[in-house]
Amino acid sequence: MAKRFSTLGRYPTTRLRRNRREAWSRRLVAEHKLSVDDLIWPVFVQEGRNARTPVESMPGVDRLSVDLLVEAVKQARDLGIPAVALFPETDPKSKTPDGREAYNPGNLVCRAITAVKKAVPDIGVVCDVALDPFNSDGHDGIVRDGYVQNDETLEALIKQAIVQTEAGADIQAPSDMMDGRIGAIRQALDGKGFIHAQIMSYAAKYASAFYNPFRDAIGSSGVLTGDKKTYQMDYANSDEALREGRLRHRGRRRHGDGEARPALSRHRAPREGRLRRADLRLPGERRIFDAEGRRRPGLARLEQVLIETLTGFKRAGCDGILTYGAVDAAKLLK
Repeated sequence: MAKRFSTLGRYPTTRLRRNRREAWSRRLVAEHKLSVDDLIWPVFVQEGRNARTPVESMPGVDRLSVDLLVEAVKQARDLGIPAVALFPETDPKSKTPDGREAYNPGNLVCRAITAVKKAVPDIGVVCDVALDPFNSDGHDGIVRDGYVQNDETLEALIKQAIVQTEAGADIQAPSDMMDGRIGAIRQALDGKGFIHAQIMSYAAKYASAFYNPFRDAIGSSGVLTGDKKTYQMDYANSDEALREGRLRHRGRRRHGDGEARPALSRHRAPREGRLRRADLRLPGERRIFDAEGRRRPGLARLEQVLIETLTGFKRAGCDGILTYGAVDAAKLLK
C-alpha cells in the first residue's frame, strides 16, 4: 500500500481540492476572470423621440429612439462597458430589394452613431455590416432569381461600411457571411483613408433559429423569404466552422482585426497568434434563461447563470463578449 501511493501526483498525496477549500485560494488560482472590460452591449435603435418599444421575443430588451439610446450609452459608459453595438429597426417604407438604405448617409443607424459619438466620445461603437435590416426580402444580401448574390452584395456592403465609418463607427462587424467581404471592406476603408477603422467579422455564423428574436428586433423576420442556409453555415458542421475561422485568420493578418463567433460554436473555436476574438450571446439563449427564471424562480438564479455563462466564454478563449446582459453583468461585477 505504501508503495502504491509513494509517487507524487497520486492520491492521497495529491489533493486537488486543497486549492478549492477557501475563497481566497480559489481567487488566486482562477484561470479566467470576467471583467466589465470584456463586455460589448448590443442595443436596438428605432425612429422617433422619447420612444421605447419592448421586443416581445426578447424579454428585458427594448428598441430605443436616438435620444434614449444616447442616455443608455452614457449609463453603459458609467458602468465601465467599453463598447456598444448598434442595430437599427428600419422603417418598412425605406426597405428595397437592393437594400440601398444601408448606405444612405442619413439613415437611422448613421444618425445614431453620430449622436452617440458626439455625446459619449470615449465609448467604442460597433456596427453590423449586413443588409437584412434594410432589405425588403429580409436577407443579408441582394436576392436575384431566388438566390442571394455574393459579389453584387459585396458592393453594397462596402458602401455600408464606408458610410458607417464616416458617421463615426469604430468597428465594422460584417455578419452576412458573403465570401470575400473582409478583404474587400478593408481595401475600401483604407482607400478612403480610414486606416484605423477596425473590422470584426463573424467568422462562423450559423443559419440558426436562435437568431429569430434578433430578426424580430430589427424587423426582418416578418419579411424574410425562405431561409439563410445558402450563405450562413449549417449548424451541423464544426469542421467547416474551423475552416472558416482559419480562412478569416489568414485574411485578417492582412485585412482585419478580430472575429465574432456565435456562442453555440464556442467549444471548438481556436486561437491563433494575437488575433482578438469575441463571442456573441444569441438572443434565443437569453430567452431560454429568462423563461426558466420565470418558471422556477426559486431554483434558477439568473444572476449566477449570467456570470457563469459569460465566464464560460472567457474560458473558451474569447477576448470580448457581445451580450444583451452586459448592463446587468456590469452591475453585478461592480
